Amino acid sequence: MNCFNRLYLPCRLVITGANRLVNPSVTFIQSSTHRSFLFPCIETLQVRTMAQKSIMSFFKITPKKDAEIKKEKPENDTSLEDAEMIEPSPVQNGKAKRSSKRQRLESSSSESQSPEKESPPTSVTKKKVKRQRIESSESESEPTKSPEKSPEKSPKKSPEKSPAKSTEASPVPSPVKEIKIEKTENVKTYQSPKSKKAKGKKETKNENIAKKAIKEEKSPLPKTKSVKVEKSPLKENGKDKTPEKKKEVKDVKKEVKKEKEGELVPETEYDPTKSKYHPIKDACWAPKQPVPYLALAKTLEAIEAISARLKIIEILSNYFRSVIVLTPEDLLPSVYLCLNQIAPAYHSLELGIAETYLMKAIGQCTGRTLAQMKAAAQKTGDLGAVAEQARSTQRTMFTPPPLKARAVFNALKEIAGMTGQASVTKKIGKIQSLYVACRFSESRYLIRSLEGKLRIGLAEQSVLQALAQAAATSPPGSDVLDASQGLSTAEFKAIVDEQALIIKTTYCECPNYEMIIPVLLEHGVKALPHHCRLTPGIPLKPMLAHPTKGVHEVLNRFEGTRFTCEYKYDGERAQIHVPKTETEGKEVADLAKASIFSRNQENNTTKYPDILQRLPSLLKAEVSSCVLDCEAVAYDTVNKQILPFQILSTRKRKDASAADIKVQVCVFVFDLLYLNGRALVREPLEERRKLLRENFNEVEGEWQFATAKDCSSMDEVQQFLDDAVKGSCEGLMVKTLEGEHARYDIARRSHNWLKLKKDYLEGVGDTIDVVVIGGYHGRGKRRGVYGGFLLACHDAASEEYQALCKIGTGFSDEDLQSLTEKLQEHVVDAPRNYYRYDTSHAADVWFAPACVWEIRCADLSLSPAHRAAMGLVDPERGVSLRFPRFIRVRDDKTPEQATSAQQIAQMYLSQDQVKNSTSKPVNFDDFY
Repeated sequence: MNCFNRLYLPCRLVITGANRLVNPSVTFIQSSTHRSFLFPCIETLQVRTMAQKSIMSFFKITPKKDAEIKKEKPENDTSLEDAEMIEPSPVQNGKAKRSSKRQRLESSSSESQSPEKESPPTSVTKKKVKRQRIESSESESEPTKSPEKSPEKSPKKSPEKSPAKSTEASPVPSPVKEIKIEKTENVKTYQSPKSKKAKGKKETKNENIAKKAIKEEKSPLPKTKSVKVEKSPLKENGKDKTPEKKKEVKDVKKEVKKEKEGELVPETEYDPTKSKYHPIKDACWAPKQPVPYLALAKTLEAIEAISARLKIIEILSNYFRSVIVLTPEDLLPSVYLCLNQIAPAYHSLELGIAETYLMKAIGQCTGRTLAQMKAAAQKTGDLGAVAEQARSTQRTMFTPPPLKARAVFNALKEIAGMTGQASVTKKIGKIQSLYVACRFSESRYLIRSLEGKLRIGLAEQSVLQALAQAAATSPPGSDVLDASQGLSTAEFKAIVDEQALIIKTTYCECPNYEMIIPVLLEHGVKALPHHCRLTPGIPLKPMLAHPTKGVHEVLNRFEGTRFTCEYKYDGERAQIHVPKTETEGKEVADLAKASIFSRNQENNTTKYPDILQRLPSLLKAEVSSCVLDCEAVAYDTVNKQILPFQILSTRKRKDASAADIKVQVCVFVFDLLYLNGRALVREPLEERRKLLRENFNEVEGEWQFATAKDCSSMDEVQQFLDDAVKGSCEGLMVKTLEGEHARYDIARRSHNWLKLKKDYLEGVGDTIDVVVIGGYHGRGKRRGVYGGFLLACHDAASEEYQALCKIGTGFSDEDLQSLTEKLQEHVVDAPRNYYRYDTSHAADVWFAPACVWEIRCADLSLSPAHRAAMGLVDPERGVSLRFPRFIRVRDDKTPEQATSAQQIAQMYLSQDQVKNSTSKPVNFDDFY
């Protein structure tokens, strides 16, 4: 049957053509009866084969010449009668539809059609239109709308209606329309009257597309390519009419061109390390625009890549200069983010994000499990680097808007302020919203900020120095972009050092950037001391003393100078602030707003409610405001005796109730820093002590002045030291009484104060506060607990913990049990990337830097196996402790307040056996 079908159609078409040549007015088959008789299989023909389509295409694309067609075409063509006779019944099922395709093929064999015949039913019409869409070319158009006449189209003078005009009413394609489809290949030569005006001009590619699209619009069939008209300029009346989208594209190209020309540096190419940095041309944001967080991340990345302190300050000052000149309001968030802070220390505002929660947030954003995140963090030792790598391989459907520095800072503050049962979920959600918007290295420093440590080697003193250098180079509020021009290097350095001293001193007295930065931007650096002063309620960093190991060293240091000795109490540093208020036009002390701060500026007001209750007995009537430097010591009120520090550490650290307090304290006041609106830090100690005793009362067991004695000989100092030891004190504090060196040096470990402690006179001269970073499993009697520990000192310059020694002595069985239980809370999977240690001393278990211990030793020595103070005293070897012994746990100190690498180096150099071998003395007396 298939073979017959393949042969039937070609033969039928040939016979039909021959029949027309003989007698065009007579049809080949005049009835369905004859058709069925001659070709009984025609009714069963369901689908046209590819061969059939090919034959039909051949007949359609090879028309006769125009002249022949006009000559052979009769006026009364009856080919439509054939179509009517072949027309099947209305479509009712699938079978009828299939037969309609076959019959439609038969009707298409006629090449002429009488205009008087009626149009076939709609169902067949739709099929025919669909077939024409398939077989027609892209540029098919309606003949009536085409300005070029078709060869087969009857002339206008014909009285009969043109079949092309009835196309809309009769969907059956006329021979004219079919011939038009045949002529679609010649669409390129078509020229409309409008296009003839531009004939002499060179046609562009867009104009050709536009012409093609215009023809497609005139066609009743929709064409997808017609949208190209929007992208090409159209011409009306000889004028170009450019669409709005074209203009927008041009504007974007102009902006990109400007960016390439250097008007605005791309954020990814921002480089603050340039030697001749321009605060505007080299910045990647425009004036008054928010600073991109990527610019800050690029700055931190450059700082992390180097270790030279001067270069670090230069890089950071370049970034600060651009912020000062372009967007001054973003200077405060930038400073806080560089320091990894969100508020002053005394606000006690912490992020409180555990490492596990950060891993969970990153894993949820990147499709990783918590186990995968832990494994990656353990391998690299840096969760920030893991987050950056995970973010770089992540693809998002919709790109979030770029992060801004101020937005990140505000988000961190918001995270820190979240409290309640659902606070963890809210924090994780906020972290994820920031993380998915990170680009390049932004994710690394965002996660490190959330962890609490940037680990880039940027100390606070370097930030203050960079701020001073930026303000000196590009003064705020002025049009000067580079004030160093015209000055020698020495002259400009002197200006920078002067401004740096002002900023550092002001920050020591008023450690609040929210007060300092606005004044600096509005009034300049030199106006800081007049606007930012010591104020009750804002704690200042205390003055610290240098250790000494013998009475003779004290006399050598203070030779020819009056000095005094005070008991060194074994307690906790307490800075008491009492603000003032007005009552009936008179200034009085506002005891309700009194507060107590620790040595690291933490607010301990709720820890000592009993001290605040005793304040009225301490202040005399003429005192309206004050700041006192004191030592809170555990005290036995019955025996009138000072108790060890370990007993004081058992008190509740926060939200204590006066009724529940069992360990009583006595406050020993030893300095007065502020009195009745006047700062006394620049006054000599003799004057400060006089004012202290004139304006405050002593109450035994509650408020007492530090026991002091002015000494001038070695015997007096030795005798007073023995009395201090008998009085349950640690030793003596030796201080200068008069002169310029007798002022209160805020935030300094000054040589004007020396500490002389018991039992250490022949050794190092002081105990050492160390951080526990590792533990070793105990054996034998110590099985089940840690038998040894790896200790480290803190290097503020590089933000590292450098291995100092291993320790296993000085512990009782109870100490080991309690310390093991406490350290279990800080176990980590791997050593942190900021631990510096030798692999030969790798610990069995690693701890996060959290616990601070006080130890003592016989002396210090150079060691190739330890990394403490490496590079300060020897380029290849560090400093280690000989015969270290555990003394106690220092809960009152943070890991950052442990003994620094600089102090370790100075202790080593002060030993007699190495003192003479050092050619040049090293002075570490600076802000800490």
